[in-house]
Amino acid sequence: MKILIATSTTDFDPTEVAVPWKLLSEAGHDVHFATDTGEMGAADPHMLEGKYFGIWTKLLIAREDARDAYAEMLEDTAFQNPMGYDAIKVTGFDGLLLPGGHAEGVKPYMESEVLRAHIVDFFTADKPVGAICHGVVTACRAINPETGKSVLFGRKTTALLKRQEMVAYNLTKALMNEYYRTYPTSVQEEVMAALEAPSDFHTGKNPMRRDMPNKLKRGFVVKDGNYVSARWPGDIYNFTNAFMDLLTD
Repeated sequence: MKILIATSTTDFDPTEVAVPWKLLSEAGHDVHFATDTGEMGAADPHMLEGKYFGIWTKLLIAREDARDAYAEMLEDTAFQNPMGYDAIKVTGFDGLLLPGGHAEGVKPYMESEVLRAHIVDFFTADKPVGAICHGVVTACRAINPETGKSVLFGRKTTALLKRQEMVAYNLTKALMNEYYRTYPTSVQEEVMAALEAPSDFHTGKNPMRRDMPNKLKRGFVVKDGNYVSARWPGDIYNFTNAFMDLLTD
């Protein structure tokens, strides 16, 4: 199937883009990319290199399997030649992935009215949509003009938890200032405000360790119809597997 991964041109999370790309490609899916500028994207360098993370580097940096997947993805022709958001044709794709990222460079992705309109169309067409971390904010900001509500209104979801966001911020603010605070309002608070009821937001078990192909119980996702969401890079294998399940349902 033909899958679109929408990202920012800069500062996207390497795990949340590269691992799904790798697993989807290995499963035989045709993966394409879109960025806000239509230019080849680049992941958040801090998540790849760990600069300024200090003693928290091992906790915060992208894991080795994700960094390896990212290095492979850089050689992919489709990744090297993304389309701009204005060139997206929803009818040409079977599913949409919305990854995250928290540094300043992700804001054009999260604030694009053009991308939001396409997100509405994917939901309206009932095509599989997956959103993880800050990608859930990108989804919740997509307002269906027929209802005046977010596409997530009436759905169950998860996203980056406020406690996760604040822990990372407090660990790094001395050297990195607001790096982990993309907006003054936390991801969880903004997403919950777009939902029909607070109970539609699910936190899952305490996110302590990242999942792996052989340790999937560590991860957490929420499925609602043709929509699946996850909280952070530590859910990535569960998230990608759940999204691929939607493609075959």
